[in-house]
Amino acid sequence: MPTRRSILRHGATVAGLLALTGLFPHPGRADQAAAFEASELDAVLAALGSRTPIESPLLALSGPDFTDNGASVPLGVSSSLADISMLLILVEKNPTALVALFRPGRGVAANFTVRAKLVESSEVYAVAITADGAAYFARKPVQVTQGACGT
Repeated sequence: MPTRRSILRHGATVAGLLALTGLFPHPGRADQAAAFEASELDAVLAALGSRTPIESPLLALSGPDFTDNGASVPLGVSSSLADISMLLILVEKNPTALVALFRPGRGVAANFTVRAKLVESSEVYAVAITADGAAYFARKPVQVTQGACGT
């Protein structure tokens, strides 16, 4: 039968492991649900507690210039910035702007790809938020065509 002391000791160990991996719940952490529901880029960043981002050559966004299928657009984001706590992919003219949110841990290369739905031709943004709260962005226009006609 486990004793109260052993339960507390194991609970502290589990809490420590969760804290180290970043999975421990933080009461002051930004509201990710509100970020995924926001339709404006500024509202997404505000929901995540981010500062106004500045453009950075250390952040790269890849994707096609033109696509005939807006339902599945391959996008990639990579960065050589230090201490990235979040990487975001945002689409300006989508009903909900936030397409993807990545939380790379220590020792994980900040290099991710995703397939996103673009409702119409739009600017796509990659935003990197560092551990100190600084935010950086890169952008790329993606033209969605229907039957070889731009929309």
